[in-house]
Amino acid sequence: MPSNRHSQQGAALIVGLVLLMVLTVLGISGMNSSALELTMASNAQFHQDAFQSAETGIDISISGRRFSTVLNAPGNTLPVTPLGDGSYSTQAVTAFQETTPVPDIGFSGGEGTPGAIQAFHFDVVSIGAGPRGASSTHNQSFYVIGPGGF
Repeated sequence: MPSNRHSQQGAALIVGLVLLMVLTVLGISGMNSSALELTMASNAQFHQDAFQSAETGIDISISGRRFSTVLNAPGNTLPVTPLGDGSYSTQAVTAFQETTPVPDIGFSGGEGTPGAIQAFHFDVVSIGAGPRGASSTHNQSFYVIGPGGF
Protein backbone atom coordinates (compact mmCIF):
# COMPACT_ATOMS: atom_id res chain seq x y z
CA MET A 1 0.00 0.00 0.00
CA PRO A 2 2.65 2.61 0.71
CA SER A 3 4.00 2.37 -2.84
CA ASN A 4 0.53 3.04 -4.26
CA ARG A 5 0.17 6.15 -2.08
CA HIS A 6 3.53 7.51 -3.24
CA SER A 7 2.66 7.09 -6.93
CA GLN A 8 -0.46 9.31 -6.62
CA GLN A 9 1.14 12.25 -4.89
CA GLY A 10 0.78 15.45 -6.98
CA ALA A 11 -1.66 14.04 -9.55
CA ALA A 12 -4.60 15.96 -8.03
CA LEU A 13 -2.56 19.16 -8.18
CA ILE A 14 -1.83 18.73 -11.89
CA VAL A 15 -5.45 17.85 -12.72
CA GLY A 16 -6.64 20.88 -10.69
CA LEU A 17 -4.20 23.21 -12.47
CA VAL A 18 -5.27 21.93 -15.89
CA LEU A 19 -8.95 22.47 -15.01
CA LEU A 20 -8.18 25.99 -13.73
CA MET A 21 -6.33 26.75 -16.94
CA VAL A 22 -9.30 25.53 -19.04
CA LEU A 23 -11.72 27.63 -16.98
CA THR A 24 -9.44 30.69 -17.29
CA VAL A 25 -9.30 30.32 -21.08
CA LEU A 26 -13.10 30.01 -21.21
CA GLY A 27 -13.49 33.11 -19.01
CA ILE A 28 -11.12 35.20 -21.13
CA SER A 29 -12.85 34.03 -24.30
CA GLY A 30 -16.23 35.01 -22.85
CA MET A 31 -14.95 38.46 -21.89
CA ASN A 32 -13.52 39.04 -25.38
CA SER A 33 -16.79 37.89 -26.94
CA SER A 34 -18.79 40.25 -24.68
CA ALA A 35 -16.53 43.19 -25.53
CA LEU A 36 -16.95 42.48 -29.26
CA GLU A 37 -20.73 42.24 -28.92
CA LEU A 38 -20.80 45.53 -27.02
CA THR A 39 -18.79 47.23 -29.79
CA MET A 40 -21.11 45.78 -32.44
CA ALA A 41 -24.20 47.00 -30.56
CA SER A 42 -22.65 50.46 -30.17
CA ASN A 43 -21.86 50.66 -33.89
CA ALA A 44 -25.43 49.64 -34.74
CA GLN A 45 -26.74 52.36 -32.41
CA PHE A 46 -24.40 54.98 -33.93
CA HIS A 47 -25.57 54.02 -37.43
CA GLN A 48 -29.22 54.26 -36.37
CA ASP A 49 -28.60 57.69 -34.86
CA ALA A 50 -26.86 58.83 -38.08
CA PHE A 51 -29.90 57.57 -39.98
CA GLN A 52 -32.15 59.69 -37.75
CA SER A 53 -29.82 62.68 -38.19
CA ALA A 54 -30.19 62.43 -41.97
CA GLU A 55 -33.96 62.29 -41.57
CA THR A 56 -33.77 65.38 -39.36
CA GLY A 57 -31.88 67.22 -42.12
CA ILE A 58 -34.69 66.45 -44.55
CA ASP A 59 -37.31 67.57 -42.03
CA ILE A 60 -35.50 70.85 -41.33
CA SER A 61 -35.06 71.56 -45.05
CA ILE A 62 -38.69 70.90 -45.94
CA SER A 63 -40.17 72.62 -42.89
CA GLY A 64 -38.06 75.76 -43.57
CA ARG A 65 -40.06 76.23 -46.78
CA ARG A 66 -37.35 78.33 -48.40
CA PHE A 67 -37.35 76.71 -51.81
CA SER A 68 -35.89 78.48 -54.79
CA THR A 69 -35.77 77.53 -58.43
CA VAL A 70 -32.50 79.48 -58.70
CA LEU A 71 -29.46 77.21 -58.85
CA ASN A 72 -27.27 77.34 -55.68
CA ALA A 73 -29.61 79.77 -53.91
CA PRO A 74 -28.56 80.31 -50.26
CA GLY A 75 -31.88 79.01 -48.93
CA ASN A 76 -31.37 75.69 -50.73
CA THR A 77 -28.47 74.60 -48.49
CA LEU A 78 -28.61 73.57 -44.84
CA PRO A 79 -25.02 73.85 -43.59
CA VAL A 80 -23.53 71.30 -41.20
CA THR A 81 -25.76 71.56 -38.15
CA PRO A 82 -24.83 69.91 -34.83
CA LEU A 83 -27.59 67.86 -33.22
CA GLY A 84 -28.20 66.74 -29.66
CA ASP A 85 -24.99 66.83 -27.61
CA GLY A 86 -22.98 67.80 -30.69
CA SER A 87 -21.67 64.33 -31.49
CA TYR A 88 -24.16 64.07 -34.38
CA SER A 89 -24.67 66.44 -37.28
CA THR A 90 -26.72 66.84 -40.41
CA GLN A 91 -26.41 68.77 -43.63
CA ALA A 92 -28.76 68.95 -46.58
CA VAL A 93 -28.99 70.41 -50.07
CA THR A 94 -32.32 71.08 -51.78
CA ALA A 95 -32.10 71.08 -55.57
CA PHE A 96 -34.75 72.24 -58.02
CA GLN A 97 -35.40 69.56 -60.65
CA GLU A 98 -38.17 70.60 -63.03
CA THR A 99 -41.51 72.30 -63.46
CA THR A 100 -44.53 70.41 -64.73
CA PRO A 101 -48.03 71.62 -65.49
CA VAL A 102 -50.84 70.69 -63.11
CA PRO A 103 -54.17 69.63 -64.60
CA ASP A 104 -56.81 72.38 -64.48
CA ILE A 105 -59.32 70.06 -62.82
CA GLY A 106 -60.20 71.19 -59.31
CA PHE A 107 -57.94 74.24 -59.15
CA SER A 108 -59.42 77.69 -58.94
CA GLY A 109 -57.60 80.83 -59.95
CA GLY A 110 -56.18 79.34 -63.12
CA GLU A 111 -59.37 80.11 -64.99
CA GLY A 112 -58.41 77.86 -67.84
CA THR A 113 -55.11 79.60 -68.53
CA PRO A 114 -52.52 76.99 -69.53
CA GLY A 115 -49.55 76.98 -67.19
CA ALA A 116 -51.31 79.13 -64.57
CA ILE A 117 -50.58 76.54 -61.85
CA GLN A 118 -47.49 74.36 -61.94
CA ALA A 119 -45.74 71.75 -59.82
CA PHE A 120 -42.17 72.60 -58.88
CA HIS A 121 -40.21 69.41 -58.23
CA PHE A 122 -37.36 69.43 -55.70
CA ASP A 123 -34.92 66.83 -54.33
CA VAL A 124 -33.34 67.01 -50.89
CA VAL A 125 -30.11 65.11 -50.23
CA SER A 126 -29.31 64.92 -46.52
CA ILE A 127 -26.24 63.44 -44.83
CA GLY A 128 -26.32 62.50 -41.16
CA ALA A 129 -23.03 61.83 -39.36
CA GLY A 130 -22.12 60.44 -35.96
CA PRO A 131 -19.29 58.97 -33.88
CA ARG A 132 -16.93 56.29 -35.22
CA GLY A 133 -17.54 57.37 -38.80
CA ALA A 134 -21.24 56.47 -38.80
CA SER A 135 -23.02 58.19 -41.68
CA SER A 136 -26.24 57.89 -43.59
CA THR A 137 -27.34 59.61 -46.82
CA HIS A 138 -31.01 60.07 -47.67
CA ASN A 139 -32.79 61.42 -50.74
CA GLN A 140 -36.29 62.85 -50.56
CA SER A 141 -38.27 64.22 -53.50
CA PHE A 142 -41.27 66.51 -53.17
CA TYR A 143 -43.10 69.13 -55.12
CA VAL A 144 -44.64 72.50 -54.40
CA ILE A 145 -47.75 73.74 -56.20
CA GLY A 146 -47.55 77.38 -57.23
CA PRO A 147 -48.24 79.91 -59.94
CA GLY A 148 -46.60 79.14 -63.24
CA GLY A 149 -44.58 81.35 -65.51
CA PHE A 150 -46.07 83.14 -68.48
